[in-house]
Amino acid sequence: MTGQERVIGILGGMGPEATVALYKRILALTPAKRDQDHLRVIIDSNPKIPDRTAAIVGKGESPLPMMTEGARNLERVGADFLIIPCNTAHHWLSELRKAVSIPIIDMVGKTAAEVAAHTHPLQKVALLATTGTIKTALYQKALAKEGIAVLVPTLREQDEIMGVIHRIKGKDYMVEGQILPVVQSLLDQGAQGLILGCTELSLVFKEGDLPGPFFDPLSVLARWVVERVKGTS
Repeated sequence: MTGQERVIGILGGMGPEATVALYKRILALTPAKRDQDHLRVIIDSNPKIPDRTAAIVGKGESPLPMMTEGARNLERVGADFLIIPCNTAHHWLSELRKAVSIPIIDMVGKTAAEVAAHTHPLQKVALLATTGTIKTALYQKALAKEGIAVLVPTLREQDEIMGVIHRIKGKDYMVEGQILPVVQSLLDQGAQGLILGCTELSLVFKEGDLPGPFFDPLSVLARWVVERVKGTS
């Protein structure tokens, strides 16, 4: 690694396995033949950050103070920019950006741009995400700017999705049977692609596991980081 390469800061712990998954994807995508070819990454993984969805629906404390503390820690120890492997946490992105002087990359925005740039233009995509992410309309707003509609599960289906997310957080990964009916329902409504808008779902599903064009924000973020830091984009 040269001295000119920027240092990546990961504001993690939301959840811990998603943080590890993002780092592993960065490692896998980095063109490296020796240790020194890899990128310098500083990780602050704090699983004590309050639940993001609970805060959004008014049933829990705000995660912003602890996220701000983590962001400032990463800036203080030398990170040149920050990434956050949690979709729902992006609800507080503007406040976090005011708390530090280094850039914080918008994973939701990067994913929306990739959806918009798909080889075959998409008019509707399905979103699987936490109730908090859906309620704040993070993806709906980002994709509306691209002229793309977002289909979301029904309330009953969303309860199923949240159950799946909590099962994954509890290290139960056998959830495909609960996800597929929801995906099929959204496809039947005209969805032409699928966004895995929760990083817990990214731990379980990969391209080919679910029908249609597939957009995984964790992978989108990892690719962007490697391409940008290595100077290939």
